[in-house]
Amino acid sequence: MIFFDLETTGTNITSDRIVEISMIKVFPDGHDEQRTLRVNPGRPIPREASEIHHIYDEDVAGKPLFKQVAAQLAANFLGCDIAGFNSNKFDVPMLAEEFARAGVDFDFTRPRFIDVQTIFHKKEQRTLTAAYRFYCDKELDGAHSANADTRATYEVLMAQLDRYDDLPNDMDALAEYSCQNKNVDLMGRLVYDDQHREVINFGKYKGQLAADVLRRDPGYFAWIQQGDFPSDTKRVFTAIKLRMR
Repeated sequence: MIFFDLETTGTNITSDRIVEISMIKVFPDGHDEQRTLRVNPGRPIPREASEIHHIYDEDVAGKPLFKQVAAQLAANFLGCDIAGFNSNKFDVPMLAEEFARAGVDFDFTRPRFIDVQTIFHKKEQRTLTAAYRFYCDKELDGAHSANADTRATYEVLMAQLDRYDDLPNDMDALAEYSCQNKNVDLMGRLVYDDQHREVINFGKYKGQLAADVLRRDPGYFAWIQQGDFPSDTKRVFTAIKLRMR
């Protein structure tokens, strides 16, 4: 599996950009390989973002654009299950959007996703710094640097597995436990109901079957496609509409 963490220009999936990605790939025999890469977002980094992760414009000047390293990153993730801290809600959708902008077709339906924050919040209700202190009995030096946060997340999951007898050391079970909802798209704009039907999970049609809404309100599909939604969400709506023909 691969643990990863992103530092970005902000928190908007569609308009912000990655400035740093740190990865720890953990192999079945237990050894791991670590890599941290900074990328030029192609725009100024807002001061408020730099004050959190301490990455400034001059730190990424001359670094490659994401599209120049996207294929290499996708190859690194290929065949891996994916873990992170708040990764299901932010890091995975952000990475998917950057891949889409770079023209890299990475299949996010294949990996299983382990969100250490979800496990932690279900068990203890804390932040990553508190989780590291609680589970590992250590202080997190360099919080909000991708490298420190990624290593801490890896160590926290190992400690969680040791602490909770009812938390199985099994990828399928951990992925299931990490899910807040049964998302159809990565952002959870659509979720599956008990009959595995796509249900809209936001806005005025929240709780309604997507296929029913698309039949009843043809303009809704155009609004989704033209709106400020991640490309993965638009792709899922397109797949539902094509299936209806």
